[in-house]
Amino acid sequence: MSNKFDFISATDKPALLAFSTPEWLDAAKTALTELGYKVHTAATHSDFLIRFSQIRYQVVIVEELFAANDLSENSTLLTLQTMPMSQRRHATIILLGNSFQTFTPMQAFQYSVHAVINSSELFLLKQLIEKAVADNTLFLHSYREAQTRAFAATQTE
Repeated sequence: MSNKFDFISATDKPALLAFSTPEWLDAAKTALTELGYKVHTAATHSDFLIRFSQIRYQVVIVEELFAANDLSENSTLLTLQTMPMSQRRHATIILLGNSFQTFTPMQAFQYSVHAVINSSELFLLKQLIEKAVADNTLFLHSYREAQTRAFAATQTE
């Protein structure tokens, strides 16, 4: 885990990456940086969990084989899948790997993520991230609006 201090301001758009494949990590970093995100990378599962619990990341991208030999061994993904929605709803979670068909809703649902992206489409990663974030924002708009109103109502009482 990197001990480098990285201040996140209210105007920053934080993103968290969990990759084992260096080329994919570089592609994801580049795409997110071009989109204006402040990118953090996790080196291990425990590093990911510490970072995810400390910052409300807007985008999280996890490689299917992050520190694992098989998708079923990916502890980071398994932890995200079992985490209560209230703890992960703030982030658009994307799963990237060879075994997915890009933007297949049933595969995303199967793995409890917002979108799946096939690694063969890394050349389109910037646009695919934009689409996943926009879709997630639209999908959760009513929920977030109701949550804001409910919070405001409790503050006036």
